[in-house]
Formats: sequence, structure tokens, C-alpha cells
Amino acid sequence: MLALAALALTVGIGIVRGALAPTEPVPVASDTVDAPAVTPAPDAAPAELYVHVAGAVRAPGLYVLAAGARVVDAVAAAGGFADDADRSAVNLARVVTDGEQLYVPTPGEQIATPAEPAGAPGDGRVNLNTADVAALDTLPRIGPAIAQRIIDWRDEHGTFTSVEDLLAVPGIGEKMLDALRDLVVV
Repeated sequence: MLALAALALTVGIGIVRGALAPTEPVPVASDTVDAPAVTPAPDAAPAELYVHVAGAVRAPGLYVLAAGARVVDAVAAAGGFADDADRSAVNLARVVTDGEQLYVPTPGEQIATPAEPAGAPGDGRVNLNTADVAALDTLPRIGPAIAQRIIDWRDEHGTFTSVEDLLAVPGIGEKMLDALRDLVVV
């Protein structure tokens, strides 16, 4: 009886979640590549996001999600977690970014990530998407507190898509951005 109640609650939550979703995710087949490419204006946020969901999900593939979608939406679009998924290894609340690959591991699986340099090779700039607190702290006017805010913003919103994204980090304004613009890269 308890198992039946838990199942009903799970189904009910799924129905409510589906009713509240802004748009239904649409899977994109890998053989539909001949669609014309559309490049959005540099300052315009895309209305749709293409996210490659891979690993321990029921239907891995490329999905089109609404702008502002979160990891929970991407996993749902891919049919949900597979039975062997390590659910605790995935931050379901994180906002996904256009062009991202979201990988869901199995328990104990080590995810191989390509090594990324802290900046562009040999130019000394700091990469906002890979730098740790120590690397960010080397920048002028950036101390440990603001460095941590940059990392927190990156963890919550995904990768920086431009240096101007720094303006969304609490404590960074136009003057500080001007001082950092030539010292950082995304």
C-alpha cells in the first residue's frame, strides 16, 4: 500500500511538473543537419537551447529546450535517469547553456574531462570558465571574496559566454569590467 502511494505521488509530481513546463522539449535527430543555420544577434539571448544529453539517461541524444531550462528539464527530455544513474552527481537545479553536453555518470564512474588551460595558450589571460579562486585572485581589484562570487555565478548559471557576463556577478560593475576586459578570456 505504501509503495502504491509513493508511485501515485511520483506520477502526480511528474504531471504537475509537465503542466508547469514552459514548452515541451523536442528531441533533435542527428540526421537533420541540413536545416539552415541561424546566428542570433550577439546581445540577444537564444529562445531555444540545444543540449546534448549523454550517459546514464533513458534516451541519450540532442534536445531543444526553452531558454532558461535547467538540468532537470534536460534529463526529463532524455526520458529521465537510467536505472544505473548516479543521481547525486548531477546538479538538477543548474541552468543549462546552449551547446552544452550534459553527461550523467553511473556510481563510481570517473568522468574524463578535457584539460583546459587557465587562459589562452601563452597569453597570460585568465579563463573565467576554468579558473579557480587562486587564479582569479591574481587579477587587479579581485580579491578572494569576488573570486568566489565569480565561481559561484559560474556554478549556478553555467559557463561564461562573454567577458561582459561578469556584470551579472554581484560586486562587479562597469569600471571593474573595464579593468579586467583585456586580462580575462572565456
